[in-house]
Amino acid sequence: MSTNKKEPTLKGVSDIRRYFYKNEEPIYFISATNFNLLGADEWIKGFKFICYIECFDGLHPNVFSPKKELPHDEFTGIEDINNYLLQHPEVINYINSRTPGKKKGKVMFLMFNKKTEELAKNLGLELIFPSADLREHMDNKVNTNRIAEKAGVPCVPYVLSKVTDYKQLKKVSSNLGKDLVVQAPFGDSGHTTFFISNEEEFDKYKDEIINEEEVKIMKRINCRGAAIEACVTSQGTIVAPLMTELVGFKELTPYKGGWCGNEIFPFAFTPTLRLKARNYTQLFGDQLKKEGYRGYFELDFLIDQDNGRIYLGELNPRVTGASSITNHAVFALSDSPLYLFHILEFMNVDFELNVKALNGRWARQINTDSWSQLVIKHTSDTIELVTEAPRSGIWRMEHDGSITFDRMDTHRRAVESDYEAFFLRISKTGSYFYEGADMGILVVRGRMMTNDFRLTKRAKDWINAIRGLYKSQLIEDKRVKVDATASAK
Repeated sequence: MSTNKKEPTLKGVSDIRRYFYKNEEPIYFISATNFNLLGADEWIKGFKFICYIECFDGLHPNVFSPKKELPHDEFTGIEDINNYLLQHPEVINYINSRTPGKKKGKVMFLMFNKKTEELAKNLGLELIFPSADLREHMDNKVNTNRIAEKAGVPCVPYVLSKVTDYKQLKKVSSNLGKDLVVQAPFGDSGHTTFFISNEEEFDKYKDEIINEEEVKIMKRINCRGAAIEACVTSQGTIVAPLMTELVGFKELTPYKGGWCGNEIFPFAFTPTLRLKARNYTQLFGDQLKKEGYRGYFELDFLIDQDNGRIYLGELNPRVTGASSITNHAVFALSDSPLYLFHILEFMNVDFELNVKALNGRWARQINTDSWSQLVIKHTSDTIELVTEAPRSGIWRMEHDGSITFDRMDTHRRAVESDYEAFFLRISKTGSYFYEGADMGILVVRGRMMTNDFRLTKRAKDWINAIRGLYKSQLIEDKRVKVDATASAK
């Protein structure tokens, strides 16, 4: 454990990196998997992952997963998984065994609620994040637009309203045109984004829409998705480069508006779009700070293909499914991963950082290399028992399109050529497929989309090859207990 002695002020990136290399306070990331913060244990001494899903078959040196499955209600979200873990005797014993005394260190989550906060506090863990109430307020897609208005960040033309029926929907959105996009306040990976052009489409999602107190109703535009991650610090808002998003590909996700991956590469966008996105992100981060928020966040932007305008899509006030791409890129490895600045905000240490200079370095195209990740989901509306599943690690594609397991590794940097990929298995033997369940995440060098935003042949070959490695049995009784998605965007 760290002592009560106040650390001297850290001056710049070099001091910050050294501080974490010498860290003595246990820091945990507790989640369904360790996907979102892969590699954090290599930057921070004493950093451990506590996961519900064991992706590496016990071979990852800093992942702890309880071996015994205890009775629990069906998980409806990652918050439920985290609350289960925080009450599991094996997890409690593991945390206590590492640290004597009442204070057990600090903890991060992908998702958490007030119950998670309480359970962590009872264990002696200090949360590395703003409060659950504040995070939930920011995570509300309706509130995101209100924050954007204050910040001066443009949104797709929209209205916020309670919806009671299709007639009322048309009335409140009369200035938005016939084709609409309706979003519920909460939901990940496009699960609660509804595309509506007529009453028949409305009726399909009616119950999910009218049960909300307020929804966001947007004009449907011909857009492409982009994502950018950032961190609100005491020294300013640090902004990472803009990434493309893979959205709605039927080969990857059952959801029309569902996020299913990202690409990062040097010239993904025009200089004008990159500059606007960075400026909007800084404005939004500055407003978040005024609202009392600090730390990691991600913004989705929508680029109108008809007029070139860029609009804010939504906010994720946390690490996300894109964080692994951000934090393993050359700009992050040269300075420091973005999550390190987030954690620093909660370490009770003073630091000085030239954010303007850091953002300038990260904006240079020479500091961005080319990577893609694909989130492969079960796309059928079936329940299936997984009987065979591929291992996590490095896979190699042969000339005939088949793939073979090459070697065990824990993150993407081990991928050496365009013929290799890092695969992180989520669904393992004995688990269940259901519509939208994460099968696994594939990370490769280079692009997986063409310039007109279609999947490349290489992407389809890898997707088909990974799917072909899974074997499963159809379960007729759909009442079997299944677990929530593990890679929330």
